Amino acid sequence: MRKVVLAMMTTLNGRLDDPAAWMTGLSDDQYQEIVDGYAAFDTVLVGRVTYAEMAEDWPKALDDPNAGETHRAMGRMMNDYKKFVVTGSPQDKLEWNNSEAAVVTNDEELRAFIDGLKAQPGKDIHLSGGAKLAASMIRLGLVDEYRLFVYPVVSPGSTWLEPLTGRQLEPLAAKPFESGVVALYYRPRP
Repeated sequence: MRKVVLAMMTTLNGRLDDPAAWMTGLSDDQYQEIVDGYAAFDTVLVGRVTYAEMAEDWPKALDDPNAGETHRAMGRMMNDYKKFVVTGSPQDKLEWNNSEAAVVTNDEELRAFIDGLKAQPGKDIHLSGGAKLAASMIRLGLVDEYRLFVYPVVSPGSTWLEPLTGRQLEPLAAKPFESGVVALYYRPRP
């Protein structure tokens, strides 16, 4: 069965939103780790806001003359993967290729959608965000693995850690990068 993997960048105190306020960039070794990790995916789950941000940027990555090979490789994957926009209301036509709205209005519908998606053949599923979708998925126990790129900064703003309260995570790996960011890999304990 496929796994849902929450792979996100965050601050020490769990902030996800407004990365321009706290993110210091990607070192080459960190970016390569992200691209290597994406090889295990063929599907991306996003909320409406995250979808809009990604649809604005990733289609341009392939034609950007200033982009390095790592960025173009990531752009190819992001443009090719199936993308489900998890939303509470029907969406207008989604312009980015391989994108489809997944209309869910309650927890039961979200669980049924994810269970059905995990039962289909394919690679793992990347839960890209945003914070509201990630919080719902964590609260419902639908995340099978966490890949967190933790930036060495504490930043005011919304955090995503509340749904993890009381849950035990089993460490899988930790990897530091040149930038000071540390990747932490976990899975929920049974």
